[in-house]
Amino acid sequence: MGDIELGRSLLGLARRAIAARLGLPAPEPRHHQALLDPGATFVTLMHESELRGCIGSLEACRPLGVDVTENALAAAFRDPRFTPLQVSEYERISVEVSLLGPTLPLEVPDEQDLLRRLRPGVDGVIFEFGYHRSTFLPQVWQSLPEPKLFMAHLKRKAGLPADFWDARVKISRYEVLKWKESDLTPVH
Repeated sequence: MGDIELGRSLLGLARRAIAARLGLPAPEPRHHQALLDPGATFVTLMHESELRGCIGSLEACRPLGVDVTENALAAAFRDPRFTPLQVSEYERISVEVSLLGPTLPLEVPDEQDLLRRLRPGVDGVIFEFGYHRSTFLPQVWQSLPEPKLFMAHLKRKAGLPADFWDARVKISRYEVLKWKESDLTPVH
């Protein structure tokens, strides 16, 4: 799970940003020194065990506190798959924050080699081909545990056929530290 205090700070910042946008009160989360360092996060919102929004950053190009705040707002109000979050839903959503580690290119000669080298449950994967790009967090392995199925869905997410492969495909992987409100009660 990583640093519990950092997790509490990130979850608190995400929850507070959403509440503020909805005009609802929310306590000020505790400050953590790491919030000032560059960081890349994904914020995932769940509603009754169903995805309600998920937006994030793949590169650490802004302070971690800013990144999680902006991604929380984007997940709640700008995820194109969902309508903007409403006040009536706020109390029923749960927040998860994933802090991405370094992105590492994975040199593979073909898809079969890739499928052998993927680490289910560990690897977040970035798929790139031309202007097609997609990623799945490591948590997606829970619903797509087989590497072939995982990659088929990732390619479809990028707008390509499930069986697509080309020698120019670029694959990168990353790991995450994650915190969920359901696992960690934020302390404000």
